[in-house]
Amino acid sequence: MSVNDPLGDMLTRIRNAQMRAKGSVNTPGSTFRARVLDVLKDEGYIRGYSTTEHKNGRTEFEIELKYFDGQPVIREIARVSKPGRRVYVSVSALPRVNNGLGVAILSTPKGVMADHAAREQNVGGEVLCTVF
Repeated sequence: MSVNDPLGDMLTRIRNAQMRAKGSVNTPGSTFRARVLDVLKDEGYIRGYSTTEHKNGRTEFEIELKYFDGQPVIREIARVSKPGRRVYVSVSALPRVNNGLGVAILSTPKGVMADHAAREQNVGGEVLCTVF
């Protein structure tokens, strides 16, 4: 099955697994998804992820979800820039998610990073998703 929006598919899998209180969720692997998962891990929204190689050359990520007092750490995860409508921002227009309590994940010329890291490096880019 072909997926038009691989990042949106991964975010939906995470959202659905957390609604069912799953400990982990699997998603097809790619370098782009790995960079987004690295940001989620660095910001403390997931425990981590591991990569599984299959015989046919495909990779798969197993994402370990994080809970606190029985509630998921990720309260809301939303795709901002979609294949039909890309959203680009300059460094001065970077969004503040939940008044600074959340994080926006951006794809910049310097790589995939959180909004506070983009402000520090003075770069803008495509707003991939918001998490809080």
